[in-house]
Amino acid sequence: MGSLGLLKSTTMICAPLMGHSVEQMVGDMYKAKAQGADVVELRLDCIKNFKPRQDLKFLLNNKPLPVVIVCRCGFSLVYLQLMLMYSSHKLTSKEMDYSSPFMGPFNKRTNFVLNMMHKILMRPKWEGGHYEGDECTRMEALRLAKELGADYIDLELKVASDLMEELKPSRHSSSKIIVSCFLDTMISAKEDLSHLIVRMQSTGADIIKLVANATNITELSRIFHLVPHCQVPLIAYSVGERGLISQLLGPKFGGVLVYGSIEGNSVPGVPALDHLKQAYKIEYMDAETKVFGLISKPVGHSKGPLLHNPTFRHMGFNGIYVPMLVDDLKEFFSVYSSPDFAGYSVGIPYKEAVMEFCDEIHPLAQSIGAVNTIVKRSSDGKLVGYNTDCEASITAIEDALKVYGCTNGQALLRSPLTGKLFVLVGAGGAGRALAFGAKSRGARVLIFDIDFGRAKSLAQAVSGEARPFEDLLHFQPEKGSILANATPIGMHPNTDTRIPVAEETLRDYRLVFDAVYTPRKTKLLKDADDAGAIIVSGVEMFLRQAMGQFNLFTGGQAPVEFMRKIVLEKF
Repeated sequence: MGSLGLLKSTTMICAPLMGHSVEQMVGDMYKAKAQGADVVELRLDCIKNFKPRQDLKFLLNNKPLPVVIVCRCGFSLVYLQLMLMYSSHKLTSKEMDYSSPFMGPFNKRTNFVLNMMHKILMRPKWEGGHYEGDECTRMEALRLAKELGADYIDLELKVASDLMEELKPSRHSSSKIIVSCFLDTMISAKEDLSHLIVRMQSTGADIIKLVANATNITELSRIFHLVPHCQVPLIAYSVGERGLISQLLGPKFGGVLVYGSIEGNSVPGVPALDHLKQAYKIEYMDAETKVFGLISKPVGHSKGPLLHNPTFRHMGFNGIYVPMLVDDLKEFFSVYSSPDFAGYSVGIPYKEAVMEFCDEIHPLAQSIGAVNTIVKRSSDGKLVGYNTDCEASITAIEDALKVYGCTNGQALLRSPLTGKLFVLVGAGGAGRALAFGAKSRGARVLIFDIDFGRAKSLAQAVSGEARPFEDLLHFQPEKGSILANATPIGMHPNTDTRIPVAEETLRDYRLVFDAVYTPRKTKLLKDADDAGAIIVSGVEMFLRQAMGQFNLFTGGQAPVEFMRKIVLEKF
């Protein structure tokens, strides 16, 4: 296995805070410190009736850790964050009022802080934020920042050349300058982006910061290319869920600051502080760290990082596992072709479609027609597809039946599924794995799917039977049958739904399995449990397939008890 580095990364973790009073800000600073932040960002524009000299002195005199002080004005970045949430129906039109305090939580344009550093940032209305005063007042605020000893002052690229001389460090002040630029869209050509970086460096800034709005995960590769080649420390990332890996992988490529939200104050595209400290452990990342991730859409439900990352560290393997929201498989594999990106889990809706992009496919995955694991072979860079879902799901069901002594009284049967009716709902990637697994154990497979054609195709492949999805509600199973849900119905956040199985028929199933693992006990499993059926959570399938993936990713043997303990504690 690759060796886990002993030297910690110099990347720091910053928590953005949006309190409405200086007292609340101080309280949140202590919370952020307790949750593992190295530095905090204080949004002055969120403070009601802010009094610059009085409040700045109070905050700086009571900080328990280094601070970044920010005062935004106008529209651009904060409003963009709200638009991202508004478009996904997470905000109401009332909450979209950018004059309201609700604007506070959605900023991420913060800056690098070393040791005991502070930074003052005030943006004009045309650059983004809440400040709507005149430029003279804004300049006075920046001078006050220098006077009070702020270590870092952030300037927009538009005004940097005019103010650099006045605000540069002197024997009376150690303030350093950060020059920043926000792009509403990623620049199309790498050369253009490089020219922008050169322009920012030419201002004489101590640190430069580039914040972009990537609309596709593939655009982030430009950021990863820029960071290690920049001549001055660079903060570069993208906002939103598609930009998440620009935060998580920043330390690998040389980024100097990563943002993490405190508990109860989540920000789109910003990982939680406890995840950064406990799951990702970004301080141990370096240039040699291998990148693995979940290719899916959606991807926010994934708990893979909570399992794979601690296991990598436990086994001394230098790798990181991240969620990857992918829109276009072809473009994704074309862009992320370097050896740094070493393997992937494959989730909804790509387990079948991804086979097209594999150079080789394991025979089991080929017969199933679905891939949930891809490994980039180190010897030649080819993508090899596997399926660890099949054995994971079927053995989870078999073991549960064995625990309850459900072997039909026939000790010679190789599986407690032999001869049983296996009612499968869903004929996608997970459904195919379950169907082939059930067939291999001698079960009789009956398939329901919204796409009847897909159900018939799978039924033919496993010598089973297909029925229209609408027949499920009135279907009467044999006594002792197995029911398996392989659809995303019931997955977080839609936890109050389940597949349309008549409640009175649940008592006829000996066992009910749900491939959904968030939540651990779905509505389907709760209803089945009440009806007296044996229930098996998708968490058990998730654990077992993850063990198989770990073996493929690392070439080693998964620590079974260690991984099971994590699942029991964290899931």
